[in-house]
Parts: sequence; structure tokens; C-alpha cells
Amino acid sequence: MKDFRELKVWQKAHELALAVYQVTVSFPHQELYGLTTQMRRAGTSIAANLAEGCGRHGDAELSRFCSIALGSASELQYFPLLARDLQLLKSGDYDRLAEKTTEVKRMLTGFLHKLKAAG
Repeated sequence: MKDFRELKVWQKAHELALAVYQVTVSFPHQELYGLTTQMRRAGTSIAANLAEGCGRHGDAELSRFCSIALGSASELQYFPLLARDLQLLKSGDYDRLAEKTTEVKRMLTGFLHKLKAAG
């Protein structure tokens, strides 16, 4: 069992989740149960799956939850694009989220390779 808070990838995923919450605060109320919720769910799912994987026994379990986190990160790549195109998200906010999401995806991919090589 590992402390997820010590993982750099979890720290970056947590920062990403916070950024998603910050930018979605300004979304219109009618999006509360639509795009706002979808973006927040995908954003928090990345860090939450890493935390859950660290609470399981063995690298195989952690690897499985890391793969799920990677899927959520991929999903999160789409939602800000949609929000930008719907003019709910400023271009600068989109660029920052896209950059953070890409960084987290790279880190997750590297972490997955490391886990698979160790296992």
C-alpha cells in the first residue's frame, strides 16, 4: 500500500482537478448538470483512481486504476474543447487546462510503463 499523496502524478492530477473546478465556476447554471458536472467528474476521477489504486494491494491493482485514470484524462481532453467551442470557456483557460491535462496524461503513461516493468 502506497501513500498516493507522495506520487508526483497524483499531485499534478489534484492540481488539474482544482483548475477544472476554478474554470467551471463561471459556467451558466443550466450547465450545472451537464458540462460542469461532466468536467468535474472526469477531473476528479483521475486523482481519485490513483488514490484508490494506492490503497489496493500490489502493482497490478495500481496499474489497473492508473489505466482508468488515463481514460478519465482522455475524456477530460474533450470537455474543455467543447466548452471553448460553446464559448463557455475562454481560450486562455482552455489552453491552461489542455496543457495540464496533457502533462498528466504523459505522467500517467510513464507511471504505467514503470509499474508494468516492475511487475
